[in-house]
Amino acid sequence: MHILEIPSFFTPYGGEFCLEQAKALKALGHEVRILSNVQLGITIGGKDFLVLPSCRFEHERDGITIYQSYQRGLPRMVHHNVMRWVNIVCSMFTEYVAKYGKPDILHAHCAKWAGYAAMIISREYGIPYVITEHLPKLILEPELGPAPSTAWQVPLLKEAYHEAAQVITVSDELVAELADYFGHDFCHVTISNVVDTDFYAFKKRQPLDGRPFVFCCPAVFNHRKGYDVLFKAFALLAKVCPETELHIAGRGTDSKDCRKLMRFYGLKGNVTCHGALDAEGMKRLYYQSDALVLATRNESQGLVIAEAMSTGIPAISTQGVPKSMQLDAGFRYVPVGDAEALMKEMQKAVGRPVTEEEGRHLAELVERRFAPSVIGAQIAEVMTGTWPRS
Repeated sequence: MHILEIPSFFTPYGGEFCLEQAKALKALGHEVRILSNVQLGITIGGKDFLVLPSCRFEHERDGITIYQSYQRGLPRMVHHNVMRWVNIVCSMFTEYVAKYGKPDILHAHCAKWAGYAAMIISREYGIPYVITEHLPKLILEPELGPAPSTAWQVPLLKEAYHEAAQVITVSDELVAELADYFGHDFCHVTISNVVDTDFYAFKKRQPLDGRPFVFCCPAVFNHRKGYDVLFKAFALLAKVCPETELHIAGRGTDSKDCRKLMRFYGLKGNVTCHGALDAEGMKRLYYQSDALVLATRNESQGLVIAEAMSTGIPAISTQGVPKSMQLDAGFRYVPVGDAEALMKEMQKAVGRPVTEEEGRHLAELVERRFAPSVIGAQIAEVMTGTWPRS
């Protein structure tokens, strides 16, 4: 199959799951490329807004050809920015077809707005499209308002879901969250995102003798990720287990607001703020850690849990993580917002580190469920069932 991936957002604002799925599908012998229009915001990343190219161009990442554009968003003009984004994607698609021919299927990542753009393209060219939905309700709410919503975006996204040949959700729980806004009138199946298990391979950890036990938390600094709960839990833990460290990584973790919150909970030298890390940086962080901890209030999937476990360390999280991520071994979870319960599970992890054999078992569990060959085959099966459209 000739597959064109269209992400709603991409580098420098995330969206790595699109690249990983493209690589997995290409490894199975499919012709796969990515068409990406990224809206840049002057308030989010002023430097990117100023220095990234203004023209459309092609480049390669990990063997995948990406047709790229950067759009400068206008402040407080959401509708204008959305319609302009969709028009740019449609224009880029016309240029793509002139060079590479019509793809057999479009794979949009998130209905808002790649799925909507795919619907417009599908109507004009007769090409079926699949939407993989990654966005949980807590991300949709700031723009759409509480569900049910009368926001102008809702009927447009409803159309995109309804006309999709298939909607892939990254967790079963996400289906119910989507229904609050968009109903159930669409075909859906649940398939996880990909974990590059070769890249995040098992590695034996150094003995704990003479060094602190290291927790890592790879998460963007915002309310949804629960850093207030994590910092409170770690402050409690430090009183009973002083030989522990917390390393946090993700956009905003090196910000003034993050450090202010740390000071509020009395955290100083035993917390390291890494800021945003690339994949190599994340791998190094996992390898120097003994356990992952995530105090999230809500996740559509929480793939960092599987990444960390793939390297051989256990994970502690909240019930805000979907059940599909709560693997049988090496995973502990606590109620959302319960800092004391989180601290107790962290204390148990310090008192009983995983053995090398247990770490290898965790890596094997992840490989069986999330490896590129596994997920790629599942996605390809869905696409094969939708093409050609009857």
